[in-house]
Amino acid sequence: MKTTKKAAVNFIFITLLLDVIGFGIIIPVLPQLLVELKGISVNEASTYGGYLLFAFAAAQFLFSPLMGNLSDQFGRRPIILLSLFGMGVDYIIMAFAPTYIWLMVGRILAGVAGASFTTGSAYIADVSTDEDRSKNFGMIGAAFGIGFIVGPLLGGVLGSFGTRVPFFAAAGLSILNVLYGYFILPESLSKENRRKFDWKRANPIGSLKQIISYKQIKILLLAFFFLHLGSHAVQSNWTYFTIFKFGWSEMLIGISLAFVGALVGFVQAVLAQKTADKFGINKSIYYGFALYAIGMFLFAFASSTWMMFLFLIPYSLGGIAMPNLQAFLVTQVPDNEQGELQGGLTSLVSVTTIFGPLIMTGIFYYFTSENAPFQFAGSAFFLGGIFMLISFMITYFLLRDERNEVGTTEADRL
Repeated sequence: MKTTKKAAVNFIFITLLLDVIGFGIIIPVLPQLLVELKGISVNEASTYGGYLLFAFAAAQFLFSPLMGNLSDQFGRRPIILLSLFGMGVDYIIMAFAPTYIWLMVGRILAGVAGASFTTGSAYIADVSTDEDRSKNFGMIGAAFGIGFIVGPLLGGVLGSFGTRVPFFAAAGLSILNVLYGYFILPESLSKENRRKFDWKRANPIGSLKQIISYKQIKILLLAFFFLHLGSHAVQSNWTYFTIFKFGWSEMLIGISLAFVGALVGFVQAVLAQKTADKFGINKSIYYGFALYAIGMFLFAFASSTWMMFLFLIPYSLGGIAMPNLQAFLVTQVPDNEQGELQGGLTSLVSVTTIFGPLIMTGIFYYFTSENAPFQFAGSAFFLGGIFMLISFMITYFLLRDERNEVGTTEADRL
């Protein structure tokens, strides 16, 4: 049984890895594609990039709970395959897009189908035990990290042959991933742990109402929200900031994202479980949030390229938080509601992706424009640091009591 579960984790790791590589391929060239389609400067293009993320997130916010609930009834495998196919169609649309509107259409479709990480997280919850839960959720982070080593580097190289070439490569990877999942990926949710689909719970409001009914989750969701909102200072702003302030090329952007990927992969695959073993899951969560905040504030005041690479280290070390936070959250809900939990969490992330890119790219554009009261290109990172500091304070005051540690019994708390 242990060998079978390990094989299942490896299967989902490869599936998510190919998915992230496909996504990472397009990152270095997307700003240039927006510049070409709109005929605008790169700092102005950042706002249009924010609108694309807004469209993706809005669609994901509406449909992730639906996908999560469907996976609780029909299993994880078919929903993952549907998601991967939808992403492939999105990349093809973006590769041929003659106007900005077509890019928007592709992103909306991707948001509707984009449940690979939602259902993948539920898959990990299905096959994990208390002893290896942090490690297994760390594998999701490792897939993200390694994917961001290979994807952006490959995108930077392919981008030299044409702005749209990376989109065709991403579409090919998605098709390969569908074939891999169809023939290799096993189902993780046994029939006895499935539950009937319920429309009342298969929407963002119903899903969130259900998961906040669990007492320990309610406050943590606020920290989860501010963490992801703050993270858009990096996710939505990195390429525009580094091109504007340091004149980075597509290749250097790809190298920087590959460096992030290497750090994140190591932190989440190796250090997340080790910190949980040494300090406990609770301390690992708020230590990670503190490191995220430190990294953000350092980015805000970086004045040269080498500083950006150096400051990625404390920021990436903050990655010990998420696998342990996921490990904590999944212990608070029954086995037959893990898909719903992950769908609800993805909806919450989607809310931050609706507003985060608009806030972060908007503040970056404002403080780099002629109308700004003063020039501060690092303004988005500074705001992101404030949001992550709030997350640290919430988790610190909630989880510092060792009686709330995962694995303690009701008798231990009395």
